[in-house]
Amino acid sequence: MTEAPLRVGIAGIHGHGASHVAAALDLVRAGSIELAAVADPRPPEADIDGAAAYRDALEMIGRESLDIVVLSTPMHTHLPLAHAALRAGAHVLLEKPPTPTLADFERLVAASAETRRAVQIGFQSLGSSAIAAVRDLVASGAVGEPLGYGALGTWARTEQYWRRAPWAGRRTLEGLPVVDGAVTNPLAHGVATSLAVAGATSTTDVSDVHLDLHRANDIEADDTSSLVIDLAEGRRVAGALSLTAGARSEPCVIVRGSEATLVLWYTQDLVQLFRPGSAVPATTSHARTGLLENLVDHVRRGDRLLVPVAATGAFMRVLEAVRTGAPAHPIDPRFFDRVTDADGDRRVVRDLEAWSERVVLEGRTFRELGAPWAVDAAPAA
Repeated sequence: MTEAPLRVGIAGIHGHGASHVAAALDLVRAGSIELAAVADPRPPEADIDGAAAYRDALEMIGRESLDIVVLSTPMHTHLPLAHAALRAGAHVLLEKPPTPTLADFERLVAASAETRRAVQIGFQSLGSSAIAAVRDLVASGAVGEPLGYGALGTWARTEQYWRRAPWAGRRTLEGLPVVDGAVTNPLAHGVATSLAVAGATSTTDVSDVHLDLHRANDIEADDTSSLVIDLAEGRRVAGALSLTAGARSEPCVIVRGSEATLVLWYTQDLVQLFRPGSAVPATTSHARTGLLENLVDHVRRGDRLLVPVAATGAFMRVLEAVRTGAPAHPIDPRFFDRVTDADGDRRVVRDLEAWSERVVLEGRTFRELGAPWAVDAAPAA
């Protein structure tokens, strides 16, 4: 007998949430799910396959009998909405970052275990088989002795980007932690992917986090950031993750070895192995599984969950360090340019790309390297 399609509800259908709608509609066409309901304060721009439309996510969860709830909502709403969905008997696909505090994260992990319902976290890059490919290459000795791991992301965001929502660029909102910023939100994938490649998943896999966070924009959060993460077993992950570059570059994770260097272009699922003396890297392309598709297969057949909430604990140690650490240091206007183009008004930190590359390749922060905008900043707590 053919099983009935799983009933799915999506909260947050505009912006990034539209990608969840698209993924769900693909699975509708495949016959594996029914998109039963959507929720968003802004109504759908068009009828979504007859799905019931709600303005409030809690109302959708309470009134619909859902097998899976997808939450693409502001981070400070993640825990209460996930709790409501789990208590209603649904499995959850929760957008990253999981929660705004480590204590909330631990509550979410406990709720998932208590209700025996899965919580998958929306780090899409962790659905790629490239992660395992890089780890296998490192384990096989392809790079020699691993010397360090890094995450490199230099993106460009307009001043208007920071005004798109009340929580954008905020550390707190109405007394609640938000923890927006380059490290914890738009380039959080770089942090999570580099930790996954290094084999760090749990909170105990991270022993310390050294932050060096700055801001060129008039916001509370960081937009020009570096950090070094000490792992419990002695390795280090260095990150240079900023939104004040002259142009957007493809983000990557780098593994530096004694004999070669690996680069994972994690948005493209490409792996390149650079060997000394070779002008052309060995390049391989890898498949990616959608996280909603994987969650459906987990519910139906017991397939291994690709990004279970408990496996994002190492990332949450970084987020907690950002939340409890010193606010981002304002960059003196002498060190950035104001640019206006078709996209809007932007602040571009001079020579950011060169300093960022050094962070990842040398394993030191902007301040430790002597980046001019960082040398007058007080040491991070």
